Amino acid sequence: MLAELQALARAMPLPAIEVVDVDADPVLKRRFGLDVPVLLLDGTVVCRHRLDARELKRLLRQV
Repeated sequence: MLAELQALARAMPLPAIEVVDVDADPVLKRRFGLDVPVLLLDGTVVCRHRLDARELKRLLRQV
């Protein structure tokens, strides 16, 4: 997902990307479990497992 986000960032402006190790944080591990990678935008899940570029673009247009 990170590689896809980096490629998308070359085509359009994206907010800063912060990579967090879910397994290193017990709270995040409980919240997301096996649903990693997960992409959040302002604390809201955008997609899980693979990048949904269409959904991300839709949400960014609303910001």
